[in-house]
Amino acid sequence: MTDQSKMDPEVLSMVLDTLAKLEREKITVEKKLEMDRLGDFPLDLIRFMLGPDVALHLIFIPEEFGGLGAGAADIAVVSEQMARIDLGIATSFLAICLGMDPIRVGGTLEQKEKYMSRIASEGLIVAYGVTEPEAGSNVQALKTKAERVQDENGNIKGYKINGQKQFITNGGVAQLYTILADAPDGPTFFVVEAGAEGLIPGKHEDKHGIRASDTCPLTLEDLYVPVENLLGGVEGQGLRQSNEVFGYTRLMVATFGLGGGMAALEKSIAYAKERVQFGTTLAEKQGYTHKLLVPNAVRLEAARAYIEDVARRLDSGEEDLQVEGSIAKYFATEAGDATANDAIQALGGYGYIREYEVEKIKRDIKITTIYEGTSEIQRRLISMFRLQKTVRSKGEYYLAMADALEKLPEDCGARPLAVNIRVLNDLILGARKSKLTKSQYVMFLLADMMIHCEVGEALCRKAAGHNGKGKSIAYMKASARLFVREVAENVYTNGLRVAQGCETVLDDVLRSLHAMNLTDMMKGNLLDMDTVSAELVK
Repeated sequence: MTDQSKMDPEVLSMVLDTLAKLEREKITVEKKLEMDRLGDFPLDLIRFMLGPDVALHLIFIPEEFGGLGAGAADIAVVSEQMARIDLGIATSFLAICLGMDPIRVGGTLEQKEKYMSRIASEGLIVAYGVTEPEAGSNVQALKTKAERVQDENGNIKGYKINGQKQFITNGGVAQLYTILADAPDGPTFFVVEAGAEGLIPGKHEDKHGIRASDTCPLTLEDLYVPVENLLGGVEGQGLRQSNEVFGYTRLMVATFGLGGGMAALEKSIAYAKERVQFGTTLAEKQGYTHKLLVPNAVRLEAARAYIEDVARRLDSGEEDLQVEGSIAKYFATEAGDATANDAIQALGGYGYIREYEVEKIKRDIKITTIYEGTSEIQRRLISMFRLQKTVRSKGEYYLAMADALEKLPEDCGARPLAVNIRVLNDLILGARKSKLTKSQYVMFLLADMMIHCEVGEALCRKAAGHNGKGKSIAYMKASARLFVREVAENVYTNGLRVAQGCETVLDDVLRSLHAMNLTDMMKGNLLDMDTVSAELVK
């Protein structure tokens, strides 16, 4: 979100304190379980959170339109905390931000002043109307049509929109909608007020998870929209506008995976300290800590490092971070989902009972691997664009990353990771030369390696510069080394599948894989797990 500045630290602290107070007073475990059981949108609660006493939505809005001017790093922190509390409520708030984004990036100054100022002052609930029954992640398959309506002189005075939208968060409760439709000159966003004739919300979906959020289809039947509600005043800008915010919105979904995963991990840790089995607590048993806690804690730490890095880059004004947004979303949501799954196992039979909440977190967090582009879509995008970048740079993209890692201290796993990244680079170029990249299976294997290497690079850099705030320096470096070993396993096994398992054998790449020396990389593995475990359950 390049047009926002960093929020004052004291204001950010106040926002987080407000969230903590909300959790204590209005979003207790009992309330969350009730919302989940009923599957109804808690309109009174959301109105309170949008009201003048709380006004949490202001973090999404630039200062010039009455907001708090939060940057991506600030919003990531707040979004993670909201997700820790309840993913359904967090999803409703993210949808408000998502619904505003077409206005923020594509609206005229007059449109921004009109609508964003209203959202700030009135606390409007906003919905983002893009997804269709046959156009989910593939927005180009859009079927909703916007036909021009002309006056007697042939001037365009408005548009008549017809179509169907599906899985629209806040769709049944929003007061303002941004609707994507195919106009004569291409896909175009329009702003629509609730209650407009022809805008027909459907039945609230009975969902597996995030049941506190409102999700419903929208039917658009001869919905008339005046020309002044065409965002930007020019047709055909909708795909560009939606693509422009993917790096940001997918990063925010990544924070949901992180927040939900942390909520599940914290419950597993608390249970480990209390539950006694065969004379000792579960916190003292490696079969519990080293299987169910440590691997998940390390992956979530890696996800956090990558999210923080991308957020900083967004706040610095860097553009074209859509691939980074995809990497963050894929890795953090898959890590969070796996953590929630292990939390059910960690609590045993209690994990399967609603009042202990972990089964709810698992049901809630699964959607993060689906909405804003499924994990499979992310792998496709990541592999395609990173392949292009690697080939066009003649390998320099990843080689430069490896060179930088080799300059970091040895005790944060950076040098072994550099070896992995060089092997990845050979794999990409070798697969491309042998035309193996025509196979989607190969591209998905490459995506997994790319994701792990790039996330690992962020964690190694963070561990190398960590000052001991929050987690200890020893914990961070042990986490980085553990994650690098996971990266090495991923690169080695997926590399063999590409280099040896396809119709063309990549002999040069096989030699690079065999030279990785996984034996040396595994030295100290148990000691590092012990270090992480001890700090988790202390």
